[in-house]
Amino acid sequence: MDLKLTGMRVLVTGGTRGIGRAVVEAFLAEGAHVAFCARNPNEVAAALQALSERGAVSGATVDVGDAEALAAWVETSADAFGGLDVVVANVSALAIPDTEENWQASLNVDLMHTVRLVRAAMPHLERSEAASIIAISSVSGRESDFASGPYGTAKTAIIGYVHGLAMQLAGKGIRANTVSPGNTYFEGGVWSSIETGDPDLFRTAMELNPSGQMGTPEEVAAPVVFLASPLARRVSGTNLVVDGALTRGIQL
Repeated sequence: MDLKLTGMRVLVTGGTRGIGRAVVEAFLAEGAHVAFCARNPNEVAAALQALSERGAVSGATVDVGDAEALAAWVETSADAFGGLDVVVANVSALAIPDTEENWQASLNVDLMHTVRLVRAAMPHLERSEAASIIAISSVSGRESDFASGPYGTAKTAIIGYVHGLAMQLAGKGIRANTVSPGNTYFEGGVWSSIETGDPDLFRTAMELNPSGQMGTPEEVAAPVVFLASPLARRVSGTNLVVDGALTRGIQL
């Protein structure tokens, strides 16, 4: 299926590993032009080297919790591309324990980086003929689980924020959706760490998955890219749960 993404100009935050990296790769496979950012300069350089032969891609070292740095990256990328069509807010502080520091980190990184990314990109999205905003939330933003608290609350707020955007921006032809993954396993990720650091929690989490396994970043990236594509032009204000039937609540 041709998703009509060839030549589309895409920004992805946190694009060096896990879901973000898979999203970058999936957009490149569809012929999009992609700029990604992450905090670690070595990881950015390694990802850029690995991806450079797959298409038009650029990488930058940016702390998305720094509002000025994030806005500057958006402008630099838009200038290089000659505009923007899609933004994907993917970065999370993954700050789960209930501490003052984790509340601050979750609100600043998870929620406010999403808000700031949208604000900075908006003038460019308003000039796009197929503008789309995607934010990565979590099933922890939809129901209470072990990550309720700073992380889960910020993820819930993201869903509410993006749904409001969908209503506000529909008249401008700009779509906004969230994607909420269930537990997603990759080397170096949070579940990889839990597997060795808290095997009881890992075993409990695995047992909750009806499929008997956790998801992969690629399984999350595919619906992200479809939602961002012009083929999904009638889909806006949706929270797409990608969890292999993990969550129990009925989404009405």
